[in-house]
Amino acid sequence: QVQLVESGGGLVQAGGSLRLSCAASGSFFRINGMAWYRQPLGKERELVAVINLLGSTNYADSVKGRFTISRDYAKNMAYLQMNSLKPEDTAVYYCNARIDGRDYWGKGTLVTVSS
Repeated sequence: QVQLVESGGGLVQAGGSLRLSCAASGSFFRINGMAWYRQPLGKERELVAVINLLGSTNYADSVKGRFTISRDYAKNMAYLQMNSLKPEDTAVYYCNARIDGRDYWGKGTLVTVSS
């Protein structure tokens, strides 16, 4: 059974930094793309950043220049380094991965940015 588990969320002041981690576990052949989404309270889930198998990345305009997505292929992990955080970054952050042709989601980790 494939599982994604996020960690690293918490409370931070505006201007601060956090690093989220996503660990994939279970039995599988290959992880293709990995991504981070977020869902602010009462709003729809939105794509934050994505990294494909070759390491190419894309970001939502709202986080460009502040967030960096990366992967550790050997450890089956993805990371989201978040700098210069703003109150509007407050949301539950979800890890997503395309594994052996199927999409998997973590349960999310809450990031709260205080002003």
